[in-house]
Amino acid sequence: MQPRSPRTVWQALARPHVFLRTAWPWRAVGYLASGVVGGAVALAVLLVLLGFSVLLVGLPLLPLAGVALGGVERWRLRLVDGEPAVDPHRVPEAPGLGAWVRLRVREQATWREFGYALLHATVLWPLDLVVLVVGIGLPAALMSAPIQFALDGQEAKVVKAYLVTSYPQACGAALLGLVLLPLLLLPLTALAGARAALARALLAPREAELRDRIGEVTASRARLAAAFEAERRRIERDLHDGAQQRLVALTMTLGLARYDAPPGPLADQLARAHAEAGQVLTELRELIHGIHPQVLADYGLGAALADAADRASTPVDTEVELPRLPAPVESAGYFVGREALANVDRHSGAARARLTARHRDGTLVVTVEDDGRGGADSARGTGITGLADRLAVLDGTLTITSPPGGPTLLRAEIPCSALCESSSPRTASSSARD
Repeated sequence: MQPRSPRTVWQALARPHVFLRTAWPWRAVGYLASGVVGGAVALAVLLVLLGFSVLLVGLPLLPLAGVALGGVERWRLRLVDGEPAVDPHRVPEAPGLGAWVRLRVREQATWREFGYALLHATVLWPLDLVVLVVGIGLPAALMSAPIQFALDGQEAKVVKAYLVTSYPQACGAALLGLVLLPLLLLPLTALAGARAALARALLAPREAELRDRIGEVTASRARLAAAFEAERRRIERDLHDGAQQRLVALTMTLGLARYDAPPGPLADQLARAHAEAGQVLTELRELIHGIHPQVLADYGLGAALADAADRASTPVDTEVELPRLPAPVESAGYFVGREALANVDRHSGAARARLTARHRDGTLVVTVEDDGRGGADSARGTGITGLADRLAVLDGTLTITSPPGGPTLLRAEIPCSALCESSSPRTASSSARD
């Protein structure tokens, strides 16, 4: 098996027999060289802002300059570290420059970046420059001894200390430079790795900040699920109280007009219109039931799943033992069960299915099993991916086992707490279609 290529300079240094044949030494040189340039620019910017701070103009910009430098340094880390450095800053809740500045000033990461900017502008980049001069400049100067001697013709002073008066001496100096270059590249690369580790420690998010961000994401997903469920209920209520009532009134009006009209073409047209309005009303009721069935809101997930099993074309055995659960959880559990049963009807060719739902140890578990042909695949548009996305909002998981030839088992798990005591076990079988 071919060894995996190193992703950091430390991993590269662990294999010195191949280290010099890779690009890592020169990536380290590039990292230090760009650090020299960036540090000199940072020093100039800080001096300008300090000059303006006498007039209290540049003082508020000092910590924000560290934020800009932190972004550049996290990008530069990719030269010597294959692991990306995550931005530790949070996204402002409100738009605008004022909200961004207020959030940045309150963050610990901003002040760490400012401290790193001061350190980089005063200490780190001169150190980088010294290391480059010794590690690259010294061997390069020795290797250029023949050229210096040829230009002078009589003598050449290499690195201001070694006097060369003949071509053999110049070639000896060049040979010494060739030997020193790989030897000095090793500590140079190690220093670049240490610099990168320092930058990551100060500029990347810490554990506490990552936990806070995970908590924010979790809370945001919970709010999203609640808002989604509230919007679904609003649409269902508007359709039920608005469009459905109007269609009922239209159907009754057409029915009365049909019976009052004398026999003839007009009565036939009214009869067709009355039948069409009735069909539209039936489809609208099915649509409302699909958005958020009333039985789910009134009696909970157990009754709604039993109702979905009764509506399935395939005979379904149900076993449900559920308490009342939070509304988003009940809604997600219902749509998982309903979509799974719809897939059984449309794709499986099953003779029978089984649906079970239980709440145990703080987790809702819904399973749907059928004896069909199997081979369920989310890439074929069977709705499995959509179900997984719906559950992910609630930190739920979806697993499916469906070998070719069957059987197929779909299992959904959602962590949640019960709102009341568990109902008595309920077992039902759609034996009417046996």
